[in-house]
Amino acid sequence: MKRLMMGGLLGVTMLLATPAILPILAQRSYAQTSQTQAAQLQQLIDLAASRRLGATSVKPNINFQLIIGDAMKRLMMGGLLGVTMLLATPAILPILAQRSYAQTSQTQAAQLQQLIDLGAQQTQQGQPLQAIETLKQALAIAQSIQNREGEALANLVLGFNYNRIGKSQEALTYFQQALPIMREVRDRTGEAATLHNIGAVYRDIGQPQQALTYFQQALPIRREVGDRAGEATTLSNIGAVYRAIGKPQEAIENLEKSVQITLEMRAGLQQENRQTFLESNRGRSVALVDLLIDQNQPDQAFKWYNLATTFDLADYTRLIDAQVGDPEAQKLIDQWNQNHQRLQLLYAQVDQDWTPQLSQQINQLQAQNSQLAENISRQYPPVAELFETTPQDIQTIRENIAPGTLVIQPVLLTNIRNVQDKIGIFLVSRDQATLVRTIPINPTEFDAILTEYRAQIQNPNSDNYAGNQELLYDYLIRPVEADIAAYSPEKIAIIATGKLRYIPWETFYDNQSDQYLLEKYPIHYLTRISATRHIPSNPTRTPNILAFGNPTPTSQELPGSEQEARQVTEILSGEYWVREEATLNRFYNDYLRFNILHLANPVCLNPQGCAELEANQILFANGEILNIADIALLGLNQTKLVVLSACQTAMTRESDGRELPAIAYLFERAGADAVIASLWSAEDKKALLIMTQFYENVNEGMTKAEALRQAKLTFVQQGLHPFSWSPLILIGDGSYL
Repeated sequence: MKRLMMGGLLGVTMLLATPAILPILAQRSYAQTSQTQAAQLQQLIDLAASRRLGATSVKPNINFQLIIGDAMKRLMMGGLLGVTMLLATPAILPILAQRSYAQTSQTQAAQLQQLIDLGAQQTQQGQPLQAIETLKQALAIAQSIQNREGEALANLVLGFNYNRIGKSQEALTYFQQALPIMREVRDRTGEAATLHNIGAVYRDIGQPQQALTYFQQALPIRREVGDRAGEATTLSNIGAVYRAIGKPQEAIENLEKSVQITLEMRAGLQQENRQTFLESNRGRSVALVDLLIDQNQPDQAFKWYNLATTFDLADYTRLIDAQVGDPEAQKLIDQWNQNHQRLQLLYAQVDQDWTPQLSQQINQLQAQNSQLAENISRQYPPVAELFETTPQDIQTIRENIAPGTLVIQPVLLTNIRNVQDKIGIFLVSRDQATLVRTIPINPTEFDAILTEYRAQIQNPNSDNYAGNQELLYDYLIRPVEADIAAYSPEKIAIIATGKLRYIPWETFYDNQSDQYLLEKYPIHYLTRISATRHIPSNPTRTPNILAFGNPTPTSQELPGSEQEARQVTEILSGEYWVREEATLNRFYNDYLRFNILHLANPVCLNPQGCAELEANQILFANGEILNIADIALLGLNQTKLVVLSACQTAMTRESDGRELPAIAYLFERAGADAVIASLWSAEDKKALLIMTQFYENVNEGMTKAEALRQAKLTFVQQGLHPFSWSPLILIGDGSYL
């Protein structure tokens, strides 16, 4: 698996539930080639490794594994990138032993090789009937020349293709023929994958007990060989079967174990594998949360989803290689990462050279690294969230919700096998019972509404946004409207998910009361509910502000931001720097003296980059750049508020909006209490008016959430387009400065 994943399956669109693992190919594989051939092969490997797996929306738990040999590996490296395969776990790809070919004529060996290559190509191109015909010929030759590895391979791919065309019994026949051969050649990884595939067929044909039998045989082998990804996949399938046969507690136990392993693996993924892994494994935590909701366990469901939400943020910080503030903690994190990379290299040996000693080495290093993660979490609580794989107690979570705040968190419970698609809406507060309501949805239609509405409200010339405002209110607020009223909250805190992160909830419109949600409640946003970061207990000393605006030279003048920087320091005491004086050096020299940092500088939050900036950068004068990934190195423990009023973002069809809360999360990890950021490039003059009114309201004694609400309501009452008043949102603590 791992060798072919490195060599070619990157760039192939698959239904994967575990990550591509990319070890270094053993140099001895090049020994029989010329220098030119070796160089050419390395180029192909590098090219393949640079490709990304296509994101595919999948029903979790459709878990077939395809075992393919060295022939297909070379074929994949030779150029069959971009094809589509129906896999739910990575291909497991043992190299076909060359000794089997050595005993046959060159002609027969070459013919077998060609047929395997052709059958693999046809399988990948979605031609199961042609693949079956080809692979039957390959099977006959493999049997005639006694190539047992080739025989096992042909049987498995035949089973895969028969299952693809709905012929489950034929699929079982070929899988069952492969199983004893895998045992004969002592391929423990292949044996586990075969058992798993047999279990998946039995599950699909409505024989859950048989499915459990095979899944449970596969599980200990996967543990034995150190296949953590396969273990998580099999546990997830066992959980799904238990749910289907009405044993929810057993289902919960197995799903929890699967999610924990998945989170542990997420923590150590290399950047090139992270996005694919996240897209492929979302279903496990969602399936667990859905089951807990179904079993009327809202507290359990919420704490698992809060953990998954936190991991999403931590994953993004790893993706951009964000640093932590404490250098000693960073050293230990670097050591943990090095250990994890050693584990990946050991995993890569499992298919080729598995021994009990190798498994023992893997298990020992895994235990060592788990202990290191535990030590880091205990010694350095601010970075504990990078390693937590077990949810915090719900009471601990509640204690970190500000008094008078009601947290609303939606979760998309979609693409779960044999379960209706729906949205779950959690309501959580400091001192009242957790509630969750579910509403059936069509995921495609809901996604289309979000995409269209975002385009409408960020376009000042659009005039057809009202319908979607009302639809979103009906989806996300109407079902819990009475519950919200019963909580009597002083303010509402939103923890958004997916594309909802790009939408200002303040703009949802109640057509029954003719009110925006903003008119009913102060609204702010949270990145997650932290179990390690406590809410601020007392208002700060007199607020003072360091403001920057309109750094020059730049391709886009922002005169409003220059005026903004001047005026906010007239409302609150402080200093401002604009145009050529808005330098990064001045920021470094002065920021520790102020508890509010107001940056009306261009900020790029678009993952694809912006005109003058790369993603996650803040522009200062003379083209100087502050990388947000390095924010934690500043130390912002005395900072009560960071304002980024000139952000540039973008939503695409594939976007999930993680970059928005993740940036706020980085500032929080650096010590800041809250961040005000813009969801799109706000109108220069309107941003000026909203921010100056915000500071005036804060100066009069309002909370941050109420101050921003009142500043926006001035424009709402004038009937202005939401483009002008809704992009600036408050993320983090909504209480007093």
